[in-house]
Amino acid sequence: MFNSLSEKLESAFKNLKGEARINDLNIANTVKEIRRALIDADVNFKIAKEFTEKVRDKAVGEKVINAISPGQLMVKIVKDELTELMGGTEAEFNITGNPAVILIAGLQGSGKTTFTGKLASYLKTRKGKSVMVVAADIYRPAAIDQLTVLAEQVGVDIYSERENNDAVAIARNAVKEAKSKNKNVVIIDTAGRLAVDEVMMTEVASIKSAVEPNEILFVVDAMTGQDAVNTAKAFNDRLDFSGVVLTKLDGDTRGGAALSIKYTVNKPIKFASSGEKLDTLDVFYPERMAQRILGMGDITTLVEKAQAQYDEEQAKKLEKKIRKNQFDFQDFLDQLQQIKKMGNLKDLMGMIPGMGKAIKDIDINDDAFKGIEAMIKSMTPYERANPDAINPGRKQRIARGSGKDMTEVNAFMKQFEQMKQMMKMMNNMPMGGRFMGRK
Repeated sequence: MFNSLSEKLESAFKNLKGEARINDLNIANTVKEIRRALIDADVNFKIAKEFTEKVRDKAVGEKVINAISPGQLMVKIVKDELTELMGGTEAEFNITGNPAVILIAGLQGSGKTTFTGKLASYLKTRKGKSVMVVAADIYRPAAIDQLTVLAEQVGVDIYSERENNDAVAIARNAVKEAKSKNKNVVIIDTAGRLAVDEVMMTEVASIKSAVEPNEILFVVDAMTGQDAVNTAKAFNDRLDFSGVVLTKLDGDTRGGAALSIKYTVNKPIKFASSGEKLDTLDVFYPERMAQRILGMGDITTLVEKAQAQYDEEQAKKLEKKIRKNQFDFQDFLDQLQQIKKMGNLKDLMGMIPGMGKAIKDIDINDDAFKGIEAMIKSMTPYERANPDAINPGRKQRIARGSGKDMTEVNAFMKQFEQMKQMMKMMNNMPMGGRFMGRK
C-alpha cells in the first residue's frame, strides 16, 4: 500500500540529510520533490501545490532543536499536513435510529457488495448490532447471489425481491421488514455502473428520498486514483453523501484517491478496506494512515487488531502452560489461527515501524503457514499434546500425511523446540514474569 509514494517521499527528505539547519534552499529542494511525489501518486496538481506550499510555510523559520534533525522536523511537518489533508481526525459514523439506514453507492467494480458484507460483519461483531442487508441492485445478475452468500457467512438477515424491478420499492419494503424484526441497522447495496449516468443517479437519489438514510457511503476503488475523485465529486453533487469508503488498499494503489478525496468533496473517509476477507475492514484514521505512508508504522492499529482476537481466558491458560514448559503443537496451531484472523500478513508487518521498507520487495503470502498447519494437522491429538513422544516413525507418518519430506518435518520440530526453550528462558528472567503477565 502506497509503496511508491512512501519511497519518493523518503527520497525527498534526503535533501535534508546531513544538514545542520533548515534554510530556504534545502526547503525549496525538498518541497519540490514532495510535490513531484504527490503528482506521481495521481494527486491533482492544484492539491499537490497547495499542500507543499503549506509545508514550506511551516518549515520556513522553524528552529531545529538539538534533539531532532532537519529531516526529522520535515517528516513531522509533512505527517501533520498529510493527516489534515485526509481529514484530520476520525469521522463519526451515525448508526442511531430504529433502524439506522445506511445507503451504499458507487461505480460497478468498486467493491460495493463486498463492502456491504464487511460492514455488516463489523457492525455485528464489533458493535453488537442486529443487521439486515438489502439487495437493491436489480441489474447485475449475480448481485443478489453474492450478497446472499456474504450474509450467510456473516450470519445476518438478507432482504431481496428477485422478481421486483423497482429498486426504490425494494429498499422501502426492506426498511419496513427490518422494523418488524427489530433490526438495529439496515445496509442497502445499490446498483453500480461502468460510468456515471443519469438513470443510475436518479435511481439512487430516489432510494435516498424513500428511506432517508442516516449515512450515505460512497465506495471508491483506491487503485483508480484521480478518476475516483472525479466520480466522487459527480456523486456528491447529486447525493450529498456523508462519507467515503476506500477499498482495495492492499492493491498497487498510488494513493491519489486517499490523499485527494477529502479535499475535493469535503467529505470524510470513514472506512478503509483491503482484501476479500470479511474481517478486513477498519475505521479510517488519517493520522495513522499518514504515519504508514511515511514509513512510521501503525502500532496502534496492530494492537487493536490483536486485541480484537484476544481471548483472556485462553491467554491465562496459555500463560500457565508456558510457565510449566508445557506449550505444545495444539497451542501453536491455535496461535497461528489467531494471527491469520488479524488480516493480511504483509499488511500487519507493515504496521511495525521500519518494517514497511524492509519487506516491500518480499512476497509474503497469506498461505505462508499452510505447510506448518498441514504438519500439525497430520499429528494425532496425543502427538500434538506430547511433542517429545514424536519418534522417527511418527515423523515419517506426519511427513506422508502433510505432503512434506523428512527434512522439512525435522526442521520444523527443531524450530519448535528452540521456540519453547526461548519461552522458558524469558519466563525465568527477572522481567519474564512481568512479560508473561505476572506482577
